[in-house]
Amino acid sequence: MKRFRYIIVLAWVTGIVSACTDLDTKMNNQWSVDDTWTNAEKAQGVLLSVYQDVLTVPDAWDGNFLDAATDNAMTRVYDSSVYRAGQGGFSRTNNPLGNWSACYDQLQRIHTFLDNGLTDEIRYSISSDEIDQAYKKRLRGEAIFLRAWCSFNLLRMYGGKTDNGQVLGYPIVTHYITPEEAAHPESFSRDSYEDCVKQICYDCDEAMALLPLTYSGGDAILGDQAFGRASGLSAAALKVRTLLYAASPAYQPDNIVRLNGMGDYTVVDETAYQAKWERVANYADEVLAMSGMKNYSALVPKDLYDGGDAQSAEFLFRTFVGRNHGLEQRHYPPFYFGNAQTTPSQNLADAFPAKNGFPITDSRSLYDETDPYDCQRDNRFDVNLYYQGRQFGANSSYIDVTPGGKDSGYMNVNATRTGYYLAKFMNTVADFLKPLEEQDSRHYNPMLRKAEVWFNFAEASNEAFGPKVVGPGCTKSAYDVIKTIREKSGGITDVTYLDEMAASKETFRTLIQNERRIEFAFENQRFWDLRRWLLPLNEPIYGMQVTRDGSGDEAFKVVKVEDRPLNDVRYYYMPLPYLEVQKNPNLINNKGCAGIVAGNSRNETLVPKTP
Repeated sequence: MKRFRYIIVLAWVTGIVSACTDLDTKMNNQWSVDDTWTNAEKAQGVLLSVYQDVLTVPDAWDGNFLDAATDNAMTRVYDSSVYRAGQGGFSRTNNPLGNWSACYDQLQRIHTFLDNGLTDEIRYSISSDEIDQAYKKRLRGEAIFLRAWCSFNLLRMYGGKTDNGQVLGYPIVTHYITPEEAAHPESFSRDSYEDCVKQICYDCDEAMALLPLTYSGGDAILGDQAFGRASGLSAAALKVRTLLYAASPAYQPDNIVRLNGMGDYTVVDETAYQAKWERVANYADEVLAMSGMKNYSALVPKDLYDGGDAQSAEFLFRTFVGRNHGLEQRHYPPFYFGNAQTTPSQNLADAFPAKNGFPITDSRSLYDETDPYDCQRDNRFDVNLYYQGRQFGANSSYIDVTPGGKDSGYMNVNATRTGYYLAKFMNTVADFLKPLEEQDSRHYNPMLRKAEVWFNFAEASNEAFGPKVVGPGCTKSAYDVIKTIREKSGGITDVTYLDEMAASKETFRTLIQNERRIEFAFENQRFWDLRRWLLPLNEPIYGMQVTRDGSGDEAFKVVKVEDRPLNDVRYYYMPLPYLEVQKNPNLINNKGCAGIVAGNSRNETLVPKTP
């Protein structure tokens, strides 16, 4: 029997269901625990409370995107979690990104539901045993998927290499932890990274067996009305992501990959390392053969900021932020009544190739430093960035960051420092935030996209087999996939540069990493990609300084805006919560974190709560 190694006790379910008052008109303090587990709406509310916690807005870090802690962007909110993370602000008492307690709270609720919400004492259909069992099957599948999701979030945050060369994950939990178990912290320790991967993948497989691939039609259980819940395809995509992380160089023990320093590692056991990439490629190829996954489609930007009730086929697991204008208020330029909290960097702008496929550092791109926005660029450039001279949405005005310009720091202290404003996720309707006439729209936050499975396959296939080789059991090559992505997402049809980069696994890896960067910009993946790839984290943030002379001629100059002092290998891995390490010597910390163990800025305490 698995030894469960985690301690946390959530307040009893009467506290849990208080978040679900919309499910019934009866006051929560009138319900007992027995009522909860005999009332279908109340019972399901426990599971819905987990959805409510894990389905977050894209700028969930104090109103900022996590990209602002990477070379993609910066924030002007200097007391925010992402600013502290970008400055290496992990101390003995503060982990600005810590999610330990939150994830284990969610797991406790999931296990409470699995234990009590699917029994014979509760019915989701009074009229039909068959319908009741079908509901319970779907709800169990959802709960198992959510367990995998929360577990992966723990693995991504805390999984890492230790000072002795091991790679550890999190303490695996697959049942409700009782107060008696919680009273003995010395009996708990971290499971191996690979064991955590196996458990998450096992849960994804079980969820897939219980859930439909997608929800469609008028069926009361598996039809459109289940829109937004976990599905078989979301479980499959999560499994692919988990396997990808497990193959990445940052998460290999020293006998497979040796970490030499920032941005420097050596593959010690090529056979074992390649086998992990083959595992990803083969499974991702299976997923791409599933119904609804066979054709690659470019992201439709409007689906992010003006999505309707119909589900975007691209989004496999997503949340929507009701009809409001909060994202625009936080990130529009001040002239348009926003706060410009997260702004893209010149580093990111430079990552977008020209429309002919060449990077702007190559003279064949026809990029002109004296007129940088004249060059035809990859379609995703405009999806992500507002820049000097670009029309702002459907307004009749244009971005002007020159000194004295309406979008410059001369006019508003909250203006961009990089010369760019965020376009992705932002509504383009004219006068959207006009005072007293603010408009609303439904924003979607895609946390799993079909495109990611394609990217994950390409990365794994390249590492396992090389750029143009169709691996055993696969139906396509990494080259085939990236060619399709560049054509459909970027509008790039010229393959000259693509062919040049396909000369070796190493050069094609660089291309894939850049493609992934621009495809998933501001979808909060760059922070983790940099770490799993063991790339340098200390690249300064650059911006574009634009000036205009008396004749109206503009001059452009790239300038450094902010340093990122992340110059130690310890920043590849997050430290475990300080209080947990203090009370449990069995919790081995990650590499370089022993002296700076981070703690309870987000109530990172696992002391049992009194029921």
